[in-house]
Amino acid sequence: MLREVTRHKNVESITMVEIDAGVVSFCRQYLPNHNAGSYDDPRFKLVIDDGVNFVNQTSQTFDVIISDCTDPIGPGESLFTSAFYEGCKRCLNPGGIFVAQNGVCFLQQEEAIDSHRKLSHYFSDVGFYQAAIPTYYGGIMTFAWATDNDALRHLSTEIIQARFLASGLKCRYYNPAIHTAAFALPQYLQDALASQPS
Repeated sequence: MLREVTRHKNVESITMVEIDAGVVSFCRQYLPNHNAGSYDDPRFKLVIDDGVNFVNQTSQTFDVIISDCTDPIGPGESLFTSAFYEGCKRCLNPGGIFVAQNGVCFLQQEEAIDSHRKLSHYFSDVGFYQAAIPTYYGGIMTFAWATDNDALRHLSTEIIQARFLASGLKCRYYNPAIHTAAFALPQYLQDALASQPS
């Protein structure tokens, strides 16, 4: 995730919270091609802390928070709780956006429903998008996003295209058409979300 964020030159600062310093040491030593020097980016700051503790204690605020964690069992479970979501809301700047992986919805539909229910307590606009992640069992990953900036949902394809061209990014997967298509959810997920009490 860090490597991809550092590709965006307009990002002013990057804070990564990791509970285990050993993970970072391992990645630096054994996965140099994967991290591609991103740990040495001058915008990067590493915080060794529990994610829930960090978002509930920090005085920093952010435009974007990306939660790239494991499934909601064992050590990763706390990053799918109301305490974490409330903390993320607290340290987001006005109009900021929170994003989190939510598993393979075809197999883990309850995870998305639970995230939607919890996030809706803190954000006025909550939704999902999907992407093909062939290294993950099931292939199509679901990601939750939450914001109080309702205008983000209504960005036109033309604006997305202009921003993408201005970024100068060369991507192997992403393009503005993929962006738009990612928000078209399968009917079983739409039905499951619609059947939840408000």
